[in-house]
Amino acid sequence: MNTLASKLVALATGGALLAAATLPAEAHGDGASAKAGAQVAPVRQATAAFHDVNAALAAGYAPFADKAGILCIAHPTDGAMGIHYVNGNLVGDAQLDPLQPEALIYAPLPGGGLRLVGMEYIVFQATWHADPGHGEAPRLFGRPFHASGADNRYGIPPFYALHLWLWDHNPAGLFEDYNPQVTCP
Repeated sequence: MNTLASKLVALATGGALLAAATLPAEAHGDGASAKAGAQVAPVRQATAAFHDVNAALAAGYAPFADKAGILCIAHPTDGAMGIHYVNGNLVGDAQLDPLQPEALIYAPLPGGGLRLVGMEYIVFQATWHADPGHGEAPRLFGRPFHASGADNRYGIPPFYALHLWLWDHNPAGLFEDYNPQVTCP
């Protein structure tokens, strides 16, 4: 594991979080287009086992909180992201593999437990731009990642990220940061 990934794993146990992947323009919004469905079908197959959070833990994913120690990330008006489980072995390189998301997103269930709702693809800006072939923000499924600067709530270096609400409908859009149907306790 590289040094930055090691730091993230250490932060995961001490309390800091990451956040946010992509699709074609015709899939923006509710993601209902056939083309969008065909493009994310392999991701659905690759992440199906992670409905069991123990499978995610066994695969190297761990809960990751923001610098205030908050695990379940919510917005006052836009809904919530939920709880991110980050794989430190996948974060910190310039590789973006749709079948291996850097983070899995879980919604807390009433009475306890977690439900897999989506995933997030993450790459540090400095790492991404260190590759001479990477001029602009990364893209997956034809959509650009969002940029988060050094002043982010997670206390980590500037990063690019994109959510994919693959396992839970997001009325705000398949790739939006927050889902109004997800809530934090």
